[in-house]
Amino acid sequence: MDYIEVSITHFTGFDPEIVIAELAELGFESFTESESGIQGFIREDTFQEGPVTGYLEQVSKEHGLRYSFQKIAAQNWNAIWESAYEPVTIAGKCMVRAPFHPPVAGMPYEIVIEPRMSFGTAHHETTSLMLELLMLEEVKGKRVLDMGCGTGVLAILAHKMGAAQVVAIDTDDWAYSNALDNMEKNDAMAVAVFQGDAGIIPMPPYDIIIANINRNVLLADIPVYAGFLNELGVLLMSGFYEQDLDQIRAVSVESGLHYVCHKSDNKWVGVKFAK
Repeated sequence: MDYIEVSITHFTGFDPEIVIAELAELGFESFTESESGIQGFIREDTFQEGPVTGYLEQVSKEHGLRYSFQKIAAQNWNAIWESAYEPVTIAGKCMVRAPFHPPVAGMPYEIVIEPRMSFGTAHHETTSLMLELLMLEEVKGKRVLDMGCGTGVLAILAHKMGAAQVVAIDTDDWAYSNALDNMEKNDAMAVAVFQGDAGIIPMPPYDIIIANINRNVLLADIPVYAGFLNELGVLLMSGFYEQDLDQIRAVSVESGLHYVCHKSDNKWVGVKFAK
């Protein structure tokens, strides 16, 4: 699978996080930031040059940014990703590392992730927020659903925390394949991995539903998630900014859920609702 990279530089008096949020709404899956600007990545088969160029042209006129596109072959992207990948430790209790990193003695939870393009390596704030929120839950013996599973890192953590059953779902074929591989690497083959969206959720109801996707998908699917939750079930969500929390909260309340708490990191939010 090939990707399109957009490289954006020379910001003048403009918050790059706004650009990231807008590009995420246009389908971009992951981003890297540096002192010189932003690189965003989107699957070639979902890239719509017109809307993306239209948005960037508008911002360029107002703030003087420069941008360019290039095609990134899948094998080249994997090599770049792997060369830059570093292990991550969340809340001192969960280490996410690649197979080529050594294990750390005494770590309560250790997850081995093959660092491909799939979202969910714990480097992004939303994944680390979700890992942290999940570790605060009583997972042992529970039924867990991970929507937009990416690499499968959250589903693997739920399995390692003693969940009775874990289901992981992602629409992307690359993520689906990567998640299957990562289940094997972590002795988590009991996790059921499916390719699809909220329309294929199997075996309800669930005690805990995890959804780290994006604002628009969450707003559309929160009522579905709420319907699949047990009484007193928990919904953990991320993939959106602080400015979107009120809208996420309103739809969740309309769906019969109540707000419990949230955490923020670099303007990204991880939130807990309960039935």
